[in-house]
Amino acid sequence: MSVLDKVIAAVTPTESQEERLEARRKADELAGQCDWLRMILAHHRALEDAFAQVQAAPDANARRRAQHWLGTLLTGHSMAEEVVIYPAMALGDQKGHATAAYTEQSGAKVNFAALETMDPMSQDYLDKFEHVRNAVLHHMYEEEDKWLPQLARDGDAVLHSRLSARYTEEFSRYMGPDAALA
Repeated sequence: MSVLDKVIAAVTPTESQEERLEARRKADELAGQCDWLRMILAHHRALEDAFAQVQAAPDANARRRAQHWLGTLLTGHSMAEEVVIYPAMALGDQKGHATAAYTEQSGAKVNFAALETMDPMSQDYLDKFEHVRNAVLHHMYEEEDKWLPQLARDGDAVLHSRLSARYTEEFSRYMGPDAALA
């Protein structure tokens, strides 16, 4: 892990597992009224599973395959959010949150790309992977705890319908038409 990665990790607030679970529980309650939020939460769960598959891989080939799936899912999910959800946040009262979201996802993409250059069974890889995983988990927590619930509460039925259709369209554009996951 680079010096910059270590500094960022040291100053990034770490929420507890209990805080993450509570944020997820509250977001799940709101998701009953917002299809786009339900899809995002399903994708967050799929990402958590994909991270676990990379960690559990017994050898380099299995780890690379699991990493490839994680990267595909991470990119499809992030692109849908960046094209649909973050602009909606920015057009509402969440310009700062949208900017932070774009920045966090860009950083995750750069760090994830670095994994492709590393020996997947090395300690350096595992350190970088853990850094990426923690950054993504923190990002998901921010979305589930504050950003997405605010968008869900502030929007009307027309906005929610449009966000759901557009999020599905963008996720499918990257992942394929049968990859809804939700």
